[in-house]
Amino acid sequence: MLINADLATRAVIDTRALPWVPSPLAGVERKMLERDGGEVARATSVVRYAAGSAFDAHEHGGGEEFFVLEGVFSDEHGDYPAGTYVRNPPNSRHRPFSREGCVLFVKLRQIAPDDGARVVVDTTKSAWEPYPGAQGLDMLMLHKHGRERVYLARWAAGASYPMHRHAGGEEVYVLSGELSDDVGTYPAGTWIRSPVGSQHAPFSKEGAVIYVKSGHLVEPVAWSRPAA
Repeated sequence: MLINADLATRAVIDTRALPWVPSPLAGVERKMLERDGGEVARATSVVRYAAGSAFDAHEHGGGEEFFVLEGVFSDEHGDYPAGTYVRNPPNSRHRPFSREGCVLFVKLRQIAPDDGARVVVDTTKSAWEPYPGAQGLDMLMLHKHGRERVYLARWAAGASYPMHRHAGGEEVYVLSGELSDDVGTYPAGTWIRSPVGSQHAPFSKEGAVIYVKSGHLVEPVAWSRPAA
């Protein structure tokens, strides 16, 4: 299955307009944003767990990272309420479930083999810092590895950032509010992938909070589809 699999192409998806697609496990549904492969795939998705649903224990060969959008996600290592960022490194293993139900923004098989850090950040209890060179813009760094940066950016109403180039590409998921640039306007729930070398001048009229992953598309993690 190929969905927005060409990483050199810009992609913009309002996830609110996408249907939920059942997964092989009852009670777990997905909105597929980016996918290269079948059930084992390099993938970016919004995933919804019904209350009481669970996956069997499994391994993430290429790693997994997710941000909890709603509810509480859990595994044998702990509980992760809305606003939590979790990064499970390549070859990590867990048994996920949700007692009350939850919605996640998930990226699979996109972590470098030499990035062995497990990261858990409750962003509701973390300190923000001013974004360098910008008025009305704050950031909360979640993870760094090589060129890759993962962080939250908080835009005050009326904040803007000058035209700039994404030498390593960028992905954005709009968590709240509304983000705009010289190309369009992106409400909460929008996923944007801007390829290597793209440029724009973002701003927010009403304010916004966005999840950002940048620098990772210049040398994307190698992915080979499993043999049939």
